[in-house]
Amino acid sequence: MFSVPSQFRLALIPLSVLLAYSATASAQQTQETQQTQQAKEETDKKKPKQAAPANLQTPAPAVQKVQVSGAKGYDERRQDTASKIVVTQEDIVRYGDTNIGDVLKRLPGVTIGGVQGRGGAIRMRGLGAGYTQIMLNGEPSPPGFSLDSISPDNIERIEVIRAATAELSTQSIAGAINIVLKKAIVTAQREVKFGMSEENGKYGVNASLQLSDKVGKLSYSVSGNLMHGEFGRPDSSTEVRTGADPSTNYVHTSKTESEGKFQSLGISPRINWMLENGDMLTSQSFANINRFTNRNVQTTQTNNANDALLFLNETSKNASDSSSIRSNLTYVHKLADSAKLDMRFGANYNQRDGENILIAQTTKQILNRSYISESTDNGFTYGGKYTAPFVEDHALAAGWDGGFSKRSDTAKRDDVLTDTSNIPGPIRPNSTDESYGANVNRLALFVQDEWNYSKALSIYAGVRWEGIDTKSSGNKYAEIKNRSSVLSPILQTLYKIPGSKNDQVRLGITRTYKAPDTGRLIPRLFTSSNNSETNPDSMGNPNLKPELAWGLDTGFEHYLTDGGILSVNFFMRRIEDFTRISVEKYIDKNGELRYVSMPTNSGLANTRGVEFDAKFPLRTLMEDAPAIDFRANLAFNSSTVNSVPGPNNRLDSQTPVSANFGMDYKLDDVPLTLGGNLSFQNAGMVRISANQSSYGIPKRVLDVYALWKFGNQTNLRVALGNALHQDNMSSSTYTDASGSIVRTNISQTHLALRVNFEHKF
Repeated sequence: MFSVPSQFRLALIPLSVLLAYSATASAQQTQETQQTQQAKEETDKKKPKQAAPANLQTPAPAVQKVQVSGAKGYDERRQDTASKIVVTQEDIVRYGDTNIGDVLKRLPGVTIGGVQGRGGAIRMRGLGAGYTQIMLNGEPSPPGFSLDSISPDNIERIEVIRAATAELSTQSIAGAINIVLKKAIVTAQREVKFGMSEENGKYGVNASLQLSDKVGKLSYSVSGNLMHGEFGRPDSSTEVRTGADPSTNYVHTSKTESEGKFQSLGISPRINWMLENGDMLTSQSFANINRFTNRNVQTTQTNNANDALLFLNETSKNASDSSSIRSNLTYVHKLADSAKLDMRFGANYNQRDGENILIAQTTKQILNRSYISESTDNGFTYGGKYTAPFVEDHALAAGWDGGFSKRSDTAKRDDVLTDTSNIPGPIRPNSTDESYGANVNRLALFVQDEWNYSKALSIYAGVRWEGIDTKSSGNKYAEIKNRSSVLSPILQTLYKIPGSKNDQVRLGITRTYKAPDTGRLIPRLFTSSNNSETNPDSMGNPNLKPELAWGLDTGFEHYLTDGGILSVNFFMRRIEDFTRISVEKYIDKNGELRYVSMPTNSGLANTRGVEFDAKFPLRTLMEDAPAIDFRANLAFNSSTVNSVPGPNNRLDSQTPVSANFGMDYKLDDVPLTLGGNLSFQNAGMVRISANQSSYGIPKRVLDVYALWKFGNQTNLRVALGNALHQDNMSSSTYTDASGSIVRTNISQTHLALRVNFEHKF
């Protein structure tokens, strides 16, 4: 029997309220419709009937004026058969965020891993580690590309896609987030923004400029942004070992002070050219340059005076320069009978150079290490789609999607050891000169149909085949090859409940997968300074297989007359060949025992969840209420991994509970809007393997803002991010027959102040 977890029982409470409110609203709407129709019939009876004109001298009847009020554009969330959430530009810039991660953390079912305010892995349904597909203008983001390189000002909208479609990549077990960049507009627009920020005594500035206009059949938009920031991040960690042999027990306590700077410069031009025959040619490009520098000082104390392998003092200086260029060309050709052919081609270039200098000291030795690395990731993408209404009420489409990327890395490490006593220490120098490359080919074919079966029911059906071929070779390992392909059938339905214009139900069945990224396939060893069970070395696994998942999505949506929405969505995923990170022992070339982490396929995993989403103005409930808009979402996630003994044998880093509550208050007497958002992410204990477990504390983040409008052209936006500045704590545990070791990390967070001035001209 399938048992319902306690959090899902709790979820039934708001679900019951939602359904009760939906039924009441539906009945009220039906009653109002009947009253309106009855009043109209009574009015028509009282109108005198007009006779037909007898001759030309009779004046013609007056032309009736038809006034359409309250008309809105196409609502993708409400009308598309595929389930998605669309976030507008207004919502994106509301809090003056300087990176996309801060925007995404407030969306329903989306969470951000890592320390508050520092960014981290983007997750849907509580799942990270590649389960969430990040897309840019409908294409998977290229390798080496960072979302932080895109300013929120350059984004037109964000689409949170809950269930996969054949047209987009099906590498989206948890779902997909599509970042859509701004397009050229019909009327000229010019906008400039200046901002400053402060966090823990460190300051930053940012500026952006956007220009757009139309000249004949040519329209264009150009946006640019620059940013400079500083940061200071104090962290601490404690490692405690307890075993049967008291002589092996120890306590290591480390404190780290990290300070640094970052600069970025970006530009994004777009050109739309309408051809004489109605075809459209579009060019979209962006380029970014980034520089990052920091200095870390770590001191460690230990109660084990005989630990000669432990680095007690470490000072490192890091610098990295990266640049990325991406350009896409799209051609839309109109054919006969409303058919259409879309074709696109894109190229991307990413390069990163890094340098690290480390000075580390043990009780007997001093290590001077220099590490220089260079990596490039270049490639191109291509695709197309043919759509034609061959059959009435059907939207048939077929297409292809592919790409090629070439990655190359070089890394040179030079170690110089100095013994501080007459007796040589146990650490040996480990100088290396490594290079490797990888080529990845990807090809996908798809066909889909959206069928409007009736006014109440629409059906989406599609199938996508996608294959990936990876080849890699290096001077430290033999050539490896990894090839995989997946066939993904997809079915989604949208049913509008009869008798109600505002209620609808969704159901979707999907086949999705997660292919191992290139870095996880390459058997390249990365060593840690103070190696232990909880701080191991790491390397890839060339034998990894894709994770395959069958998924079920269902939801109920109730739309309010003023643009609000109440919805509940359920999901389930059955993941085959689930990948986990295992820690194993090995003997290095110096004969020393070390620990290494490696991804491995590990059986079957099941995950399920429920999400609630509400968005409405207070005047929906109270006619004379202030102009306050509410936003709230709540998500419960649960999972089990069959190959790991319980309890807490759930997917690593899955967020079991997340919630957001936000509101905006627009004052009537002054042009001022106030708002805030409180987000919550629970963590708890996770059993990763028979020997490994991890723990994280709940995270609470409060963001508030004030927006003052000086007319229609000028705004001043002030925001406080991470107002609660809660410290973050996490721990990892490794247990075997010899004892246990627990590593606890504490990271301090700080309040961030942001001030932005915005002017249109």
